[in-house]
Amino acid sequence: MSERTGWDRRLSVTADGKGLVGHAGAALLHKIADQVGLTEALGGLWPDGQGTTWRDRAHVLVSLAAAIVCGARSLLEAERLQAHQAALLGAAPSDSTTHRTLAGLEEPMLARIAKARAKVRRHVWQLLHLRPGGFPWLTVAGKRLRGWIVIDIDATIITSASDKSGAAVTFKKTYGFHPLACWCANTQESLAMLLRRGNAGSNTVADHVRVLSEALAQIPNSCQAKILIRIDGAGATHDLLTHLEALNTTRRTVRYLVGWTITEADEQAIARLPATAWTDSLDQDGDIQHGYHVAELTGLNQRLGWPDGMRLLVRRVRPSARHRKNLTALELKTGWKYSIIATNIGRMWGISGSHHPQWLDAMARAHAVVEDRVRAGKAMGLRNLPSQHWTVNSGWMLTANLGHDLDCWLRLLTLHDQDGLERAEPDTMRYRLYHLPARLATHARRRHLRIDRTWPWAQTFVLAWQRLTRLPALA
Repeated sequence: MSERTGWDRRLSVTADGKGLVGHAGAALLHKIADQVGLTEALGGLWPDGQGTTWRDRAHVLVSLAAAIVCGARSLLEAERLQAHQAALLGAAPSDSTTHRTLAGLEEPMLARIAKARAKVRRHVWQLLHLRPGGFPWLTVAGKRLRGWIVIDIDATIITSASDKSGAAVTFKKTYGFHPLACWCANTQESLAMLLRRGNAGSNTVADHVRVLSEALAQIPNSCQAKILIRIDGAGATHDLLTHLEALNTTRRTVRYLVGWTITEADEQAIARLPATAWTDSLDQDGDIQHGYHVAELTGLNQRLGWPDGMRLLVRRVRPSARHRKNLTALELKTGWKYSIIATNIGRMWGISGSHHPQWLDAMARAHAVVEDRVRAGKAMGLRNLPSQHWTVNSGWMLTANLGHDLDCWLRLLTLHDQDGLERAEPDTMRYRLYHLPARLATHARRRHLRIDRTWPWAQTFVLAWQRLTRLPALA
C-alpha cells in the first residue's frame, strides 16, 4: 500500500517551466492551412494593416479554427489555448481582436471567403487524386461509387442557455438555433452551413436550395459530372425535387435519394403489394439482411405534380418496442413498420445493379453517416455559439467549419495509411495527436519540437509533419 500512495514523495510542483508547448498538434493544423494555401487565400481578402499592433485577419481565423479543433468553446478559451503555443506560433490574438474579426464577416465577406475555400478545396482534391489509393470514393453494399460525389444534407439543433440574436424555440421544444448544412460523404468535409433561427422550418425549400447551391459551388468542376444528393424526409417537397431535376445538364448528372412521408394513398398502395414483391434487403457489406424487406412501389402509387421518372421504394421491418405506440392501422394489422424513399435513380452509370431496390435502399440508409458529421461538428465548436450577436455567431460557425476541413485534410493527406486515423473522431485525434505536449528546443539556429519518444503515436506525429512539408503548394 505504501508503494501505491507514496508516488508523491519529495515531489514539488512549480510554474517555472521553459520551452514547453501545450497542445502541440495545433502545429499540424497551422502547417496544413499554410501548405494547401488556405492562409494565403484568406489573407488576400483583407487589406494589409499598419502598425505593430495590427493582426493579420487570415492568421486570426486560422488560429481560431485550430483552437476550436483542439477543443476551445469560446473566444476566451481560444485565446488561452493559443497562449500555450506562443513560443512556437507567436503571440496569440486577444479575444477582443478575434471578436472584431468575426464581427466584420458580413455577407459580402462570407461570399469572398467561400470563393477562397473553393479554390483551396480544388487544390486539396487534386492532391487526394494523387495520393496512394486515390480519391476516397465511397463503397455502399459492396459496390464502389467511382466518380460519384455524394452530398448529405441535414439540419441540427444548437441549444442556447441565454437569449441570443436569432435564438428561438425549436421544433424539439428546446431553445436555440436550427442550422442547415451540407457535407461531402467522400471526404467528410463541411461544404456549406446556413445559420438559421431556432424556429426555422425543417422542410423550407428556399433554405435547402441556398445551402445546396453553396455546397455545389465548393465542388471542383472536374468532380461535378456525377452528383448524388441524400436528404431525409425534409427533402420530400415538390419544389425541391423539381430543383434537383433542373440541376441535370448535358455535363452534369444529379441523382437524389430523399425520405418520404407516408400518406393514406401510400398505405393503400402498400396493401396491394403481392407477397412476391418483397425481397430481402442488403446490409452495407452487400450481404443479405434477413428480416428486412424492400419492394418497388412506383407502379402502384401514381401521383400528379411530382417529377417524371421518380421512383418510390418501400422498406418494412418488425417494429421495436418504442415504435409500437406510433403505428398506423395498416402497420398494426400487418405487424410491419414501413418507410418510403423517393429517388430518380434508374441506373447509375458504371455501377452494375444500381437499379435494384435492395441496393438503393442500402444507399439511402447510408445517409445515416450524416449524424456522425453532426456529432463531429458539435465536438468542434458547434455545440454552443459563444456570442449574443448574430454576425459573430455566423463567423464562429464558419471558422468551426474551416477547422473541420483542416482536420479532414490532415487525416486524408497525411494519415490515410495510419490505422484508425483516416476517419478518426475528434476525441481520437485530440487524444493521439492534437493534445500532445512537446518541448521546443533551439540548436544551431534551428528550432526543434520534441515529442516524448514513448508516446505510441509519436512517430505518427512526425510522419504527418514530414508529409505536410512535402505537399506541393497552391499555385
